[in-house]
Amino acid sequence: MPILGNREAVTKIVDGKSYTDTVYQTIPSFRFINQDGKVVTGKDFKGKIYVADFFFTSCPSICPVMHRNMLKLYDKYKGNDQVKIASHTIDYKTDTPEKLKAYATKLGVEGTQWEFLRGSRDSVYTLAEKSYLVAVNEDKNAPGGFVHQGWFILVDGKGRLRGAYDGTQEDQVSTLMDDMDILLKEKDE
Repeated sequence: MPILGNREAVTKIVDGKSYTDTVYQTIPSFRFINQDGKVVTGKDFKGKIYVADFFFTSCPSICPVMHRNMLKLYDKYKGNDQVKIASHTIDYKTDTPEKLKAYATKLGVEGTQWEFLRGSRDSVYTLAEKSYLVAVNEDKNAPGGFVHQGWFILVDGKGRLRGAYDGTQEDQVSTLMDDMDILLKEKDE
């Protein structure tokens, strides 16, 4: 599977010999509040395969379809401690932990394998655009007041981007789960 995102060649000298290695973009550390009002950081995802997306609870367009499809992934990997889901709200004003909890409950999500995360506008939007390479924005003319892409981003246990899948398309979500199975097998070897 490919490794997506920015990369740079880094040359180091070890024992007098020059070695060049590729350093891949990784998701930087983060700190958000989840649906239970608890702090969640990048450490909670370290070493785990996870899928990230961006949504808002009052979304009248693609979010309901995205999360119906994400439920298939959640159901398949429920209880697997090597898999997590991170859904980041882009409506930092409205989507309080209580509102995120009600949303999770409505979906039938229990526990913290699927985290619904809230942060400041800048922290979430910067993470989306610079790290996950996904566009999000406020737009008073858009349905619900926000525009965002419906991508599900697959991140490996080293924090590297391994795939981007249209979360509104069932066939792409099936491909995502196939790719997750590949990453899980690689972890076991």
